[in-house]
Amino acid sequence: MTNIILCGGSGTRLWPISRTLMPKQFAKLFDGKSLFQMTVERNTKVCDKNFIVSNKDQYFLALDQMEENSQFSILNSQFLLEPIGRNTAPAIALSCMALDKEEIVLVTPSDHLIKNEKEYIKVIQKAKELAKQNYLVTFGIIPTEANTGYGYIEADEKLKIKNEKLEGLDVVKFHEKPDAETAKQYLESNSQFFFWNSGMFCFKAGVFLEELKKYSPKIYEASKKAFKNAKKDNIIRIVHSDMLNIPEDSIDYAVMEKSKKVKVVHSDIDWSDVGSFDSLSEELKMDNVEWIIEEDSKDNFYYSDDKKKVIATIGLEDCIVIDTKDALLISKKGKTQKVKDIVKQLKTQHYPLLTTHSLVHRPWGTYETLIEDNGYKIKRIVVKPGKRLSLQKHFHRNEHWIVVSGTATVTVGDETKLIRPNESTYIKMGEIHRLSNDGKIPVVLIEAQVGEYTDEDDIVRLQDDFERN
Repeated sequence: MTNIILCGGSGTRLWPISRTLMPKQFAKLFDGKSLFQMTVERNTKVCDKNFIVSNKDQYFLALDQMEENSQFSILNSQFLLEPIGRNTAPAIALSCMALDKEEIVLVTPSDHLIKNEKEYIKVIQKAKELAKQNYLVTFGIIPTEANTGYGYIEADEKLKIKNEKLEGLDVVKFHEKPDAETAKQYLESNSQFFFWNSGMFCFKAGVFLEELKKYSPKIYEASKKAFKNAKKDNIIRIVHSDMLNIPEDSIDYAVMEKSKKVKVVHSDIDWSDVGSFDSLSEELKMDNVEWIIEEDSKDNFYYSDDKKKVIATIGLEDCIVIDTKDALLISKKGKTQKVKDIVKQLKTQHYPLLTTHSLVHRPWGTYETLIEDNGYKIKRIVVKPGKRLSLQKHFHRNEHWIVVSGTATVTVGDETKLIRPNESTYIKMGEIHRLSNDGKIPVVLIEAQVGEYTDEDDIVRLQDDFERN
């Protein structure tokens, strides 16, 4: 069985923790692990291979986080890179086209939390048996409340399949995220046959493609063409124009709501999509903040990037406080779904805070902006062993590099030299240059940029190991 892991989400409902280039699935919120790492670890117990769907930026994050854990075998993992997202139906279709039609796949988002792994493994085995019978299986989460943040699956108890090995329910209907009154009615009427839609699926690759071709032929044909034209080596790279031509749709709309082969397995697995700060606050401990001083305050949740920062409140009750190095969010509990409205405002004002943190991950390492003002910027750069930045030049800034630790191999123009700790070099505006780490330990350096324009788009890449533009 192959685990198709969908990494495309940007997790904007968890801004400012989650950003476009560091979405929630890669944030290490749970005892030093990310939701992505926990997804891989959990499904390695039931699947033989990983098939990871992401964009090119998330590919490097996923690869790094898999390499951090020796039990994750890169050799048993394949990547498909989408130049743009077209929702889950095309992502799953392209993945299934790369697999044998008889291969059973377990489709999972990369950003869900499942705490009852013992029951989870049992549920997966039930779904696998149903998939062998050519069913499209979805996982219905037993509701614990009238939640308006989830879609619902209505099942038919009368048509239950039951024998020694098999158990599942026919799906009557998929329901959109309801309002509060409708969600309450779902639970009060017959709650055991209304489930939260988990967004997880299990089926044979070929059966899914047959149903997609039958019910959403335009998506099928466009995906087939895109897969045929894709660059295939150890990574499958879809051509941008081909991806753009695929109609955008979810697996629910494209297939699951139309197919006659759908079964739902009820899943009591202690599941959360961690889709809001209300749900995240129920799962996280507040051990990331050492100093909390409350005066006439109670029942608050605090999170901070800086563990040593003092957070003090007066007269604050039932609130969520999220503090990062470059943004602060304060919300009443029960209102955090409205973070998406804050994100919309930030988009209209073109704030860069939606895209990156002050600490930015790159395939070669990280950089952190320490100070930025008109005419200059200071960064701390860390380059991993065996990695190098692109061969590049800038039109609007000069750069000074001061090595703090490690030994950097620096190319400026036609000259290449070693820069050791407490040594520096200077790159004039327009000069072609490159920084490499040929050593065994990370290179840490301070970069001082001076110029009339210091934004990240003032980079002309002439050659790049990671095939970035």
